[in-house]
Amino acid sequence: MALITYSCKEVKENKIITTQPTAKTSKELVKASYEDLEGNPIELSQYKGKRVLLNYWATWCRPCIEEMPDMEKAQLVLEQENYIFLFASDQSIKKITDFKNKRGFNLKYIKYNGMYAEQAISALPVTLIYNEVGEQVHRFDGGLKWDSPEMIEKLRQVK
Repeated sequence: MALITYSCKEVKENKIITTQPTAKTSKELVKASYEDLEGNPIELSQYKGKRVLLNYWATWCRPCIEEMPDMEKAQLVLEQENYIFLFASDQSIKKITDFKNKRGFNLKYIKYNGMYAEQAISALPVTLIYNEVGEQVHRFDGGLKWDSPEMIEKLRQVK
């Protein structure tokens, strides 16, 4: 009986003790949706005013890797048309960096800190296109021929 009374007293005392979270603790709790390969936080809202092609991929995904050369060409064609191409993987920054160094594609790789299910992604690759005000205007599931004249024209027409 004494043990129960003593245990309840401890819980009651713990409820009285409160601490305010420090700035560091609060910052750790809020994680950015994305990170660059140096670990700096990125949010898509940072690219407002630009058209964004956001490709979700993985180092183990063959269709993802097969479409990268075409995406690199499309990026070159569209670089003067207010486009930013981002390549987001939920794998570790180390794995993404190793892939980048090994493959040598000139692409902007970022780490996705969420879960693919949050984006309704069940298979890779998935590419989302955002207009200059940040609205998602297209979604493409699966690997595509990104440097085809038809695709380039479709991307140019994004408003």
